[in-house]
Amino acid sequence: MKTTTRLLDLTAAMVLLVYAGLSPPIVSGDPGRRVSMTLVRGAAALGAFCLDGSLPAYHLDRGFGAGSDNWLLQFEGGGWCNDVPSCRDRSKTHRGSTRFMTKTAVFTGILSNNASLNPDFYNWNKVRLRYCDGASFAGDTQVGNGTSMLYFRGQRIWNAIILDLLPKGLAKADKALLTGCSAGGLSTFLHCDNFTSYLPKTADVKCMSDAGFFLDAIDVASNRTMRHFYNQLVSLQGVQKNLDPNCTRAFYPEPSLCFFPQYALRFIKTPMFILNSAYDVFQFHHGLVPPSADPTGRWNRCKLNVTACNPHQLDALQGFRTDMLGALMNFFRNSTRGGMFINSCFDHCQSALQETWLSPTSPRIHNMTIANTVGDWYFGRGEDVKEIDCPYPCDKTCHNLIPASTTDSLAPNAPDRKSLGSQVFQNDLIS
Repeated sequence: MKTTTRLLDLTAAMVLLVYAGLSPPIVSGDPGRRVSMTLVRGAAALGAFCLDGSLPAYHLDRGFGAGSDNWLLQFEGGGWCNDVPSCRDRSKTHRGSTRFMTKTAVFTGILSNNASLNPDFYNWNKVRLRYCDGASFAGDTQVGNGTSMLYFRGQRIWNAIILDLLPKGLAKADKALLTGCSAGGLSTFLHCDNFTSYLPKTADVKCMSDAGFFLDAIDVASNRTMRHFYNQLVSLQGVQKNLDPNCTRAFYPEPSLCFFPQYALRFIKTPMFILNSAYDVFQFHHGLVPPSADPTGRWNRCKLNVTACNPHQLDALQGFRTDMLGALMNFFRNSTRGGMFINSCFDHCQSALQETWLSPTSPRIHNMTIANTVGDWYFGRGEDVKEIDCPYPCDKTCHNLIPASTTDSLAPNAPDRKSLGSQVFQNDLIS
C-alpha cells in the first residue's frame, strides 16, 4: 500500500505537470497571461500554513468592465498525501511549500482574459488558489516530524485566502464561480456551500468541479484502494470535522466516505456543475487499476495505449463508466439547478487548457464545447444543461492524454501531448 500511496501522490502531480508543461494551441496565438503570486501575510495569525510552515498563496488577475464585480476562484490540484513519510516528502516540493513554487502562473482556458477564448468569464476577477496541504484544502491538525512540524492546515488556508480576498472586492461579488481541477475539483465539492456563506445573499454563486468526481471504486483485484487511501488521509490530516455534518451523520460509522463526492453531492445546496471524463486517466490508473491490483503488469500496455486493451480490459473500462454514471444518476435525474459534461475521453482536467476548454478542435458532446456548456448552465441559457457522451470509442473529438484511437480528430500538436502523457505514465509505472 505504501507503493500505491506514493504513486497516487506522484502521478497526480505528474499528470498536472504534463498539462502545465505543455503549450496549448491557443487559437489567437495568445500565450496566456502571466499572473504574479500573492502571499497571504495574515495567514500566520490564523495558523494557516503549508505543510512545511510556509505561508499560503494565490494568484489574482483583476476583472474589468462589466466583469469587475464577478469572481472566479480555481483550486489548484496535485494529488494528496496520507501518511507522514509521503507528506514529509511532499513538504519539500512545490506541492507542500510556497518556497518551491513558481512565482507566476499562466492563466488560460477558463482563466483566460481573452474574450474569444473565454467568452463568458474573460473579464471576471480570476484567482488560482495554490495547493500546499495535501488534503484538498480540508485538514486541520499538525504532527511532530522529528525536530520539525508538519502542518495539515488546508481548511485554515482556505479560510485565510477568502478573508484576504473579501476586502479586495469579493465581499461585494455580484456573480461568483468556485472551480478546481483534480484534487482541486474535489475541493470544490468540499467547500462549495461554505464559499456561498461568505458572499452577499444577493450574489449568484455556483460551483464547477473539473475531474474531481473521484469514485469509491472497486479495483480489478476487488479491493477499494481509493477508500483505504482516503480513510488514512482523513484520519491523518484531521479532515472529518470539516466534512459536511449532515453527510457524516448519514454515513456513520464511516464518516470518511464523505470525502468522496458521490456521497457528499446530495448534501450540497449550491448549484453544482460536474465536468469529468467517464474514463478519467488518473482514476483508470489508480482507482480501477492501481499498481497494487496489477503486480504482474498485465495492464501496462492497456494503460499506455487503449487500443492495446484486450476485450476483458475494455469491459472493465466500460464497467467503470457505468459505475460513474450510476453514481451520478440521482443528480442527473433530480437536480434542477445542476449541470454536467461527462465525456468519453481518456483525459484528466479539461477546463484550464485552452485546447480542451474552447478551440476549433475542442472536445464536444452534441456539438457543444465545454466552455459553451458551462456558460449556458451558469447563465441559464438552457433548461437542462446535462451532457453525457456515448461510450468509447465513439467520440472522435477527444484530446486524449493516452492514445485511445488511431482515428481521433485532434489538434495539430496533439500527438506530442499524447506521447508526452504516455511517457510520463510509463516512467511512473517503472519508478
